[in-house]
Amino acid sequence: MIGAGCEVADDAGGCLVIDLAAIRANYAFVAGLVAPSPVAGVVKADAYGLGAVRVARVLAEEGCGDFFVAHLSEALHLKPSLPQDARLYVLNGLQPGAEARCAAAGVLPVLNSMEQAMAWRDLALAERRRLPALLQIDSGMSRLGLPPEDVARLAETPGFFDQVEIKLVMSHLACADAPEAAANGEQLARFERLAAMLPPLPRSFANSGGAFAAPKFHGGLVRPGLALYGANPVEDAPNPLARVVRLDARVIQIRTIPAGTGVGYGLTFTAPDVTRLATVSVGYADGWPRQLGGRGAAYFGDVRLPIVGRVSMDSMILDVTALTDGALKPGDAVELIGPHQSLEDVARDAGTITYEILTSLGRRYARTYLDEAQTTALEINA
Repeated sequence: MIGAGCEVADDAGGCLVIDLAAIRANYAFVAGLVAPSPVAGVVKADAYGLGAVRVARVLAEEGCGDFFVAHLSEALHLKPSLPQDARLYVLNGLQPGAEARCAAAGVLPVLNSMEQAMAWRDLALAERRRLPALLQIDSGMSRLGLPPEDVARLAETPGFFDQVEIKLVMSHLACADAPEAAANGEQLARFERLAAMLPPLPRSFANSGGAFAAPKFHGGLVRPGLALYGANPVEDAPNPLARVVRLDARVIQIRTIPAGTGVGYGLTFTAPDVTRLATVSVGYADGWPRQLGGRGAAYFGDVRLPIVGRVSMDSMILDVTALTDGALKPGDAVELIGPHQSLEDVARDAGTITYEILTSLGRRYARTYLDEAQTTALEINA
């Protein structure tokens, strides 16, 4: 059997178990943390790789009515699966020419530039109706949003707010993973100063890390993403969130090599002694970082099994000498993410962040969705 709840992976190299009950719990935790501010669900990048349709449905059942994606294509794919009164927002705004399609679908763009704002206004004029949208201000991250001079220009544009119904003005924290960083307070002050140039509007500033910051950051809508999926959005702090994912990989082959034998591409590892190796059926094509070669590990029970040599496209090699001979066999599974090795552990060993680990997990895993106290699959490859 591959991992708890994933008994159906006989034709796959690994199994990814996604605990929907944990997502429910994490949404409730964030909602309690920021109350009375309402809480959205950020489900861009296919809900951080975990399946946007399935995750968004669960969030809707928990009372979430606002959903953020990055691209219009994501919104159009997701919309039929949501309640009719759910609100979908496109964080990146719209590519030129996509405005009519967005409006016809009832999706709200986030207007990040004067060009996007004017194109949306022009569509409102052409259709002779007031069109809703969100407006983003660049409060200091220099990524998306209107810079100060354009906020002033937009505020002085005759009739803009009559033709475009701005539901929310928002910005984004650059250092939310460090709630005490001075940059957060500086951004908030800049955001409030710029937003004051506009008509009175609800404001949104806090992402996952911002939800753990002081209430003054929470505003009219909190936008957690990473926190919903169980990873810790705050550096150097205990993680209060429920674990959402477990990842296991199957053993393909076991061999014993003599001292002095090279292992893997480039022969970057040489066995110092007689060594027992297990090749497992997960590699960088499955989203397992190549940087983990010689640094990361898997687990079998409580035993850490170091990755030796380079991670290949479809496989990697573990040193299993610490296990009793015969304890591990072809077809058995080793833990890559789970109770012995968290997302944070993997990201640290790979020299990256939990966002990248989650969103890189590939489609070749057998995917199992669990909910509540169930221990069997709800749906595979949803």
